[in-house]
Amino acid sequence: MGESATTTDAVQVFKLVADNPIMRRTLSALSKRCSRDEGNRLEIALELYTGVRSEACFRCRVAKKLLMPVLKAATKAFGVTEERLKEKFKDPYWRRGLVNVIKGIGWFGVTHPYVPGAPFQIVWNITRACNMRCVHCYENAGAPGEDELSTEEILRGIDILGDAGVLILAFSGGEPTVHPDILKFVKRASERGMYVAMATNGLVFSSRERLKEYKQAGLQFAQISLDGVNPKTHDEFRGVPGAFEKTVEGIKNCVAEGLFVEIATTLTRQNYKEIPALIEFSDKLGADWFMLYNFVPTGRGAEMVEADLSPEEREEILTLCWNKMKTMRIDVLSTAPYFARIAQQTELGDLSQDELLARMAQQAGGGGGDSDVVPTHFYNPKLSGQLRRLADFIGGCGCGRFYLSVEPNGDLYPCVFFPHEEQVKVGNLLEDDFEELWRNSEFLWKVRDKDRLADYCGSCRFRYTCGGCRARAYNYYKDVLAPDPGCILNREYWVKLKESVKTEYTVQETCQGDLILYRKT
Repeated sequence: MGESATTTDAVQVFKLVADNPIMRRTLSALSKRCSRDEGNRLEIALELYTGVRSEACFRCRVAKKLLMPVLKAATKAFGVTEERLKEKFKDPYWRRGLVNVIKGIGWFGVTHPYVPGAPFQIVWNITRACNMRCVHCYENAGAPGEDELSTEEILRGIDILGDAGVLILAFSGGEPTVHPDILKFVKRASERGMYVAMATNGLVFSSRERLKEYKQAGLQFAQISLDGVNPKTHDEFRGVPGAFEKTVEGIKNCVAEGLFVEIATTLTRQNYKEIPALIEFSDKLGADWFMLYNFVPTGRGAEMVEADLSPEEREEILTLCWNKMKTMRIDVLSTAPYFARIAQQTELGDLSQDELLARMAQQAGGGGGDSDVVPTHFYNPKLSGQLRRLADFIGGCGCGRFYLSVEPNGDLYPCVFFPHEEQVKVGNLLEDDFEELWRNSEFLWKVRDKDRLADYCGSCRFRYTCGGCRARAYNYYKDVLAPDPGCILNREYWVKLKESVKTEYTVQETCQGDLILYRKT
């Protein structure tokens, strides 16, 4: 989404006032929706401040006045003029992002790690229907589900997310482009002020004319899956001969049409040796980001746990990716939370927690200097000076904290890689109060709290910038607080797991058609 420092900058400013109970209550009160002006009062106040809006109700005008001291503090903290700040927040996504940060601080304070006032991103698996048969599909997609929401219900769900202040709505599946009303959903999400993204196999986008319809409806970001630089690798993953050629054509069309393009691949034993060449290929295609997905044994992936990399293999490829990214135009991201730990260790050495904090304090005291890239799987912010300290607040596994997933029937989970089990279900988008779930769900707060993690993750000095993948932990151990066996610091768990997985685990299909990895009792 371009200049992603919105979160880090805003947290830095509002951390100064978060401990003030009067300010907290004020921010919380300002975060409510105005029915007259049809928007969040904070967002309307920012529109008045920037000149985007000239008229508003009395309460929203008061909200602007109450917000002014905070905005003035922001200009000092950022070292920018008020005119520059106004210009920046004329961008609707900057405004919405800032409102989300302010609302989170009003409700929760500056938590460690940080929790905003609404998910920054929702990934909505809009249908289970798909025109491919991917061997590692987390959704076990194919035919539409019998309990999928109607078009009207989906539109109502989009409105709920818009009212909550969600910044990014990413449509996924299955394959979202096969849904007959997908363009309606893209348009509604865009009209509700959300940045609209799509995770797709790219087949439909191989037609540039068809792609233009999506762009006109409001699509801005395309994540297209490409599983290898070798066409045979990709086609075997996807279960469709000739898929590679159409997918690449879809990527080229998205680049040509000016969409923000992310090429995504899931890291497995079958393709990990192709990753360096795939990054180079993605760079040549003109993609903005390359996303390396961590393998999670869920959906059809539960049937191929032997494809999971060892901690040593994963460490090797993530280190290579980090070093490669520094020499290339394309940005490399990963859903593997230990990518941040590897970056810190590569750049700063294997420091103890006290040494790491001392180094950060020394750099911060120097008043800026060079910026450090701190990988998260939603962007790679460059932090310098005091902002280096924010790595612990914004980093680590973001499931249930920066994003949620929505299933075709409206069920909510911390992320798309959790199995569809009642123990990890957060609620339902249409049946429950979404804002109430976000604020008070016991399960979400359990997932968010890195200090509750079992060892080694729980005592690791990188738990705030990493914390392990909670979906991997749950799928392997049925415990969301368990260690992630994919990290080299948890190698002993991987060794035990590898010995037991063939004899102690089984894959079962639920009545909804989900494939779930079970540990035999």
